[in-house]
Amino acid sequence: MNDLKFTTAADFVADLKGIPVQDELIKLLREDIYTVTFLKLDGDERVMTCTKSFNIIPEEHKPKTEKEPKEGTITVGDINAKGWRSSRYYRVKKFEKSPVS
Repeated sequence: MNDLKFTTAADFVADLKGIPVQDELIKLLREDIYTVTFLKLDGDERVMTCTKSFNIIPEEHKPKTEKEPKEGTITVGDINAKGWRSSRYYRVKKFEKSPVS
């Protein structure tokens, strides 16, 4: 009998951080605007209001190609910077629905 709540280490870490697993996080970003807090490579913390929804991203900021991001990388449209940004999923510290939507 399997009483474990988690099926992978990633599920366990996401639960510890209080964030969705990567696939769920991407699905949510495709639907609405979220505030994502993550650690930059230099160790600084960045808070970004972002989405992957093409219904929200202006035409001039939509990607020109269908290029898939590297494994473990999340690319998003930054609402405030009006451009595309990326971060490694494991660097995400906080994920919450944005009041901007």
